[in-house]
Amino acid sequence: MADTTHTTPPIPLPRSAARLLIAAGAVATIASTFMSWTWTPDFPGDLTVYGYPAGLQVIALVAGLLTLLFSLTLWNVRGLRWLNPAGATTPLLFIALSGFAVCWYTALAIAVDLGGLVNLDPGGYVAVVASALPVLGALALPRPGSGARDYFTKPERPAPARPLAGWTPYAVVIAGIALGLLAFTYGIGISPDESETFIGFGLLVLFAAWALTHAGLLDRFSALCAQHKGFATTAAFVAAAIFPFTQSDDHNANLGVNILIFGTVALGLNIVVGLTGLLDLGYVAFLGVGAYAAALVSGSEYSRFAGTQFPFWAAALVGMAASLVFGVLIGAPTLRLRGDYLAIVTIGFGEIFRIAVNNMDGTSGPDITNGPDGIPSIPDLRILGFDFGDQHTVAGATLGRFANYFFLMLLITALVVLVFTRAANSRIGRAWIAIREDETAAVAMGVNGFRVKLVAFALGASLAGLAGTVSAHVTYNVVPTPYQFAGSTPPNSAFLLAAVVLGGMGTVSGPLIGAALLYLLPEKLTFLQQYELLAFGLALVVLMRFRPEGLIANRRRQLEFHATGQLDIPDSPELPDSTVGVTKAGA
Repeated sequence: MADTTHTTPPIPLPRSAARLLIAAGAVATIASTFMSWTWTPDFPGDLTVYGYPAGLQVIALVAGLLTLLFSLTLWNVRGLRWLNPAGATTPLLFIALSGFAVCWYTALAIAVDLGGLVNLDPGGYVAVVASALPVLGALALPRPGSGARDYFTKPERPAPARPLAGWTPYAVVIAGIALGLLAFTYGIGISPDESETFIGFGLLVLFAAWALTHAGLLDRFSALCAQHKGFATTAAFVAAAIFPFTQSDDHNANLGVNILIFGTVALGLNIVVGLTGLLDLGYVAFLGVGAYAAALVSGSEYSRFAGTQFPFWAAALVGMAASLVFGVLIGAPTLRLRGDYLAIVTIGFGEIFRIAVNNMDGTSGPDITNGPDGIPSIPDLRILGFDFGDQHTVAGATLGRFANYFFLMLLITALVVLVFTRAANSRIGRAWIAIREDETAAVAMGVNGFRVKLVAFALGASLAGLAGTVSAHVTYNVVPTPYQFAGSTPPNSAFLLAAVVLGGMGTVSGPLIGAALLYLLPEKLTFLQQYELLAFGLALVVLMRFRPEGLIANRRRQLEFHATGQLDIPDSPELPDSTVGVTKAGA
């Protein structure tokens, strides 16, 4: 049970004064966004216009509105109690911190970029002061727990929710997914030249998600999606299909298709790492095997088999089969190893693949892959007369080349998700999870450990090969450079593994979310180009400290990483992700 003892708040104020401070600060923050924050349009977003928020002002406006809505729950305003069912203090603090972080970050960014605080207009000073008031008010409210550390580590359990009837659950699911699509569309639409705006957007998303978690809303939404699994899954894919229609720039559709490719490969790795517990550090090589195999038979004039052009379904089967064969060839002699030894062998395989294709140029080795030059000029796909390289008008919207490939990759992602979930909930899936938890005990109970691990390795490799087939056509060429263990940009083995761990091992949506984050951040934060790996490493350290189970975690991993009493998990149905390895594995 959650702790019901109340500690003395850090700031001694009457409750009525604290509530008023939060609401007044939120209103003042909203008002400041309609003022000029700086005198020059040189700062990204043009924050010089009165009466029209832009750039970071829009993000601060959203943070102020959210803070105001949460503050109104302290007065039990009708229709808003669902935002904070327990009347908890922590969600108020985190939502107040979202506005504080955005406004103060903007002021500091203006001072750094333009050369001093003198470049702030009155609106900027108002925003800085106003955004601090809700934080002070939230710190003046009592909170259950034993100390300040509980603000971050001990969510307060909300009151039991009333069951939703009729069409209401479906409306809530649609609203939640639509909100996620809106946030993703806004974030991906921020120009790489406006990295300051993207950082402010990231701060808002971070603190808002933290607040919703402590309010119990994310748990309730997850339970609702689990109760209506088919509808929620369909709605999620429909939202993804709507995404290209929201974009006027085909570059964003390019980001979308690459995120899907990266996420699909991460899902394949999730079978090996998340379900079976095998540490594979050379997995990106299977993506390369599929890409090269498909490129050789897809009609490129630079291919060793120039003049041969398979239809897409045949090229996809070739890529999957080649990756599967390599998975079996590598797995058969090595899967009797465990832990660090297996990881070392897989790193070696990944490097052997990259070096081999780099030397198969007809001089250093056989003439197969064209060496460092790779296989360029891979023609666009044509399926049933539909040319993926041409623009098409659908429902009044013009969809470019990358949007066409986005829809194709979305269908493949749906197929991979189906394969992953069916395999995880099957007999072989339960054997994978048993191997992951305790291989010795699983073998003693009759599980053929070697065969089970080999199946996981082969299935994961074939899914990566399928994604590699599409990747070869999207990029027009295949070269050895991306298929390495670590680098500054994905995909590489280190980023793939990080996507699985960051998103949540053993889940479906976790690797997809992790892949989206790891692909978008280097794209948007261009000023970190020389320090990407440093920032990446620091982010992983922070995540492993505060959320080791990943962003989307199943119940088992939450219980493994959090001591009893530190985490109150609601007694509600789990997400489809969470059932993997719990209800089926019979832990």
